[in-house]
Amino acid sequence: MTPDTLKGKIIPVTTILAALVAIWYVAAIMMNAPFQRDMDTRAGQSPTTMEFIEKTLSQPKPLLPAPHQVARNVFDNTFLRKLSSNRSLVYHSGVTLSSTVLGFTLGTLLGILIAVGIVHIKALDRSLMPWIITSQTIPILAIAPMVIVVLGAINITGLIPKALISTYLSFFPVTVGMVKGLRSPEVMLLDLMRTYNASPAQTFWKLRVPASVPYLFTSMKVAIAASLVGAIVGELPTGAVAGIGSKLLAGSYYSQTIDIWAALIAGSLLAALLIMIVSIAAKIVDKAMGGRSA
Repeated sequence: MTPDTLKGKIIPVTTILAALVAIWYVAAIMMNAPFQRDMDTRAGQSPTTMEFIEKTLSQPKPLLPAPHQVARNVFDNTFLRKLSSNRSLVYHSGVTLSSTVLGFTLGTLLGILIAVGIVHIKALDRSLMPWIITSQTIPILAIAPMVIVVLGAINITGLIPKALISTYLSFFPVTVGMVKGLRSPEVMLLDLMRTYNASPAQTFWKLRVPASVPYLFTSMKVAIAASLVGAIVGELPTGAVAGIGSKLLAGSYYSQTIDIWAALIAGSLLAALLIMIVSIAAKIVDKAMGGRSA
C-alpha cells in the first residue's frame, strides 16, 4: 500500500468512522439517561457520573444500544453460533441473500431487455419510459403486502414473492443506466458504422454494447443494494421466521433493540459485500475488454 493510498483513502475513512462512533456513544448516553435516572431514583441510588454513564451504556434493552453492545451481539451471533441456529446472523443473511440474488438477476435481465427496447423502438421510448419512472414513486412498503397477498392467493409463497419485490426495486437503475449507456456512442461513431455498411445488429453488438458496459456495472451496484432492501421489506409482511427481516420483526416484538441494530449491521455488511463483488466483476470485464486499471 502506497503512502498516497494511505493518506488519500484509509486515513479519511478511519477519521469519519471514529467521529461517527463517538457521536453514537454520546447519543446513546443522552437517550438512555432518562430511563437510567428513573431506575436509580426508584432504587434509591446516587451513582457517580462515571458510574451513571457506564450504566447507560450497559442496559439490557436500551433505547439506543452502544456500539460495543451491537458489536458484541454481531460477533456472538456470527462466530459463536452454529450456521443452522435460528439466532445465527449468517443463517438469516443467507436466507435474505437467496431472494436478493434471484431478484437482482431477474431485475438486471428485465432492465437490460427494457433498455434495448427503449433505445431501438421509439414508441417504447415515448410510452414506456414515463411509466417506468412513475412506478418508482410508489412506496415499496405499500406494494410489498399486495404482492404477498396476491401471490399467496394462488399458492405462490416463500422465495418467489420476495424475489419479485427485489426485482421491482432493482430493474429501474439498470434500465436507466443501460439506456444511457446504449445511447452513449457519439454520432460520428454511428455514422462510421453506417459508412462501413454495418447492420443494426453489428452496430448494437460491436458499438453500443461495449459502450454501455461501464454504465451497466455502475447501475448494477445501485441495483444490488436496492434488491437487498426489497428482500428485507418482502420478509416483513409475511411474518417470516428466517431472514434479516425476521430478525427485525422479532426484535421489534420483544423490544430487543440490540438485536435490531445487529440485524441492521448484518444487512449493511451484506450490502457492502455484494457491491464489492459487482465491483470486482466490473474490473474483470473491463480488463477483458482491454481497459487499463486505475
